[in-house]
Amino acid sequence: ATCVLKKKFSASQFWNDCKKYNVTVFQYIGELCRYLCKQPKREGEKDHQVRLAVGNGIRSDVWREFLDRFGNIKMCEFYGATEGNICFMNHTGKIGSVGRTNFFYKLFFTFDLIKYDFQKDGPVRNEQNWCSHVKKGEPGLLISRVNAKNPFFGYAGSYKHTKNKLLFDVFKKGDVYFNTGDLMVQDRENFLYFWDRIGDTFRWKGENVSTAEVADVIGMLDFIQETNVYGVAVSGYEGKAGMASIILKPNKSLDLDKVYEQVVACLPVYAYPRFLRIQEKMETTGTFKLQKFQLTEEGFNPLKISDPLYFLDNLKKSYVPLTKEFYDQIMLGETKL
Repeated sequence: ATCVLKKKFSASQFWNDCKKYNVTVFQYIGELCRYLCKQPKREGEKDHQVRLAVGNGIRSDVWREFLDRFGNIKMCEFYGATEGNICFMNHTGKIGSVGRTNFFYKLFFTFDLIKYDFQKDGPVRNEQNWCSHVKKGEPGLLISRVNAKNPFFGYAGSYKHTKNKLLFDVFKKGDVYFNTGDLMVQDRENFLYFWDRIGDTFRWKGENVSTAEVADVIGMLDFIQETNVYGVAVSGYEGKAGMASIILKPNKSLDLDKVYEQVVACLPVYAYPRFLRIQEKMETTGTFKLQKFQLTEEGFNPLKISDPLYFLDNLKKSYVPLTKEFYDQIMLGETKL
């Protein structure tokens, strides 16, 4: 098939390009569709030949708005990972779903949704040390059986990277499952919905952000003792925005300009922490991992958090104090992230 490539995505020119080149199918990430919906309405927005869109990460509200505004385009939302041994695709157009499972599908792809303990940062195990299924309608960790039909080839380099993505003795002795790191929900009609990422990765601007990578970059600054990076939900945005909780070294002061310069010099734009929180100490899990669950739940509301909070101001090219006024502007969509 003929493929049309452009050097840079343009929300304002997208539909003109589709008309110009007689495009019938396009591939998306969720943010792309949101950008198109944010454009000012124009005459003839449904005047195109696009019939099908394939991609992942589109929010349900954006999905509905996209169809209402741009016409009867079949949206094929899919789920998968390059190294994974499980995938889904929504062929029916069910809004919000990544696909549907049935008896025949599970013959080829054996997967389960299991209970996950956010505070302990791991699957829930019962007294016999087996994992438990979640009920329909409840979010669970998506795992996929590893066997000859569905192998997991792993990663280059040290085997520990491969082993870290596997769960052993899940439902019985000797079984092995691939841990996707994703939480999913299955409804009563067996449609599946992506719910969230767990652990050390979150999605922002259509990209996976490694909390460890961001923490390492910020931790290079000589006045920072420890950094805990996590994602926080922001009203009106897909995924989660980056936030860094920081502990300063004794007798050192915070240099916001240097933090900004370090972030911009060493990280891609989508990985910039949008918010900073300065703490005196950090809570850890039972296995000495930095506790993220409580921080994620608390978010970045200055009315609920007594710690100093800062916000990345693109105009001032620095981090600035996050006041109630700034917070309200972000929540109302008046200040863009």
